Formats: sequence, structure tokens, C-alpha cells
Amino acid sequence: MERTRFSEEQIIRILKEHQAGMTPAELCRKHGISDATFYTWRKKYGGMDVSDAKRLKALEEENAKLKKLLAEQMMDVSTLREMLTKNF
Repeated sequence: MERTRFSEEQIIRILKEHQAGMTPAELCRKHGISDATFYTWRKKYGGMDVSDAKRLKALEEENAKLKKLLAEQMMDVSTLREMLTKNF
């Protein structure tokens, strides 16, 4: 996963500045981000608090671990089935 310059807390603070009345162009200039980055953040973190963002990150990490475990189990099952169908 790529490392970003901004933490979730900073992103949410920037989005709250937008809700307070700053335009996206002003925010992008002030913080040195692109318009696309701003709108991506707004889509992902819009309306969240810091605690919500931390919970989201924890859930995403847990989901990634579970997907990895599932993939490993499916590979094991596939290998076992393949070995059972071979003639000895």
C-alpha cells in the first residue's frame, strides 16, 4: 500500500475547511494537492470524523488479511483436489 503525505486526521481537517466555506481550488493551492486528490478524499472521507476514519482503516486492513487467508485456503483445496484425481 502506498504511503501518503497526509494522515486521516489531516485529510478530514482539510475536508472540514471545505465545509466551512473554502472552495476546492483554494484548498488545493493551500495544501499542495490536486483537484482529483481532493475529490477522491471527499468521496472516501466525506462526512466522517477522525474516529470513523480510523475504524475504516482498521476494517480495510482486516478485510485484506481475510482475503489473503481465503485465497490461501482456496489454493490448498485446489491442490488437494488435484492430488486426489491423479492416478497412483
